[in-house]
Amino acid sequence: MFFDFCGIEYEYEPEGYDLGNGLVYLPDFLLHGVDGRSCGDLYVEVKGQMTDADAEKINRFYELGKDDPDTYGKSKTAILVVGNIPSGTDINEILWCIEGEAYANNGNWPNKYNFETIDGDYFAGYPGINHQGKFELFGDDSNYLCDMDRRATEKAYRAARQARFEHGQRPRLKGGY
Repeated sequence: MFFDFCGIEYEYEPEGYDLGNGLVYLPDFLLHGVDGRSCGDLYVEVKGQMTDADAEKINRFYELGKDDPDTYGKSKTAILVVGNIPSGTDINEILWCIEGEAYANNGNWPNKYNFETIDGDYFAGYPGINHQGKFELFGDDSNYLCDMDRRATEKAYRAARQARFEHGQRPRLKGGY
């Protein structure tokens, strides 16, 4: 629902990958045309509860795309790990929720909402809508959050949080979104 509201083109579970040693992995989403990204595509994994096995697959998937040593941590299999829809009564609380997930000490597990499994940086990554109305993954390592349309992004998170899903049906929105 969040991706629909943000107007980003995506595929759900587009392709599985053989990670070697008997491990296979099926990322949840592949986003196309993410604004601000050089390749424009970004995998997204939704994890409510992370396990050691999940973490190993996600880390190996990220490493799978780092075949060029001159890419400085960037991966062709860049993947953003997200958790539950961030809570908060306004955009500031939503962003604080994301920040808390991004900088949690998770050991060898990839942090949710963090650039670590995208380009090797350890900055928070905030999915949202930019001032041009396009989906973007904003970082807090500079003034990037100033490029976020905070009102549109808050609406997208609220819509996603309020969506109700029934078995095999499209989401219904509560409150007329």
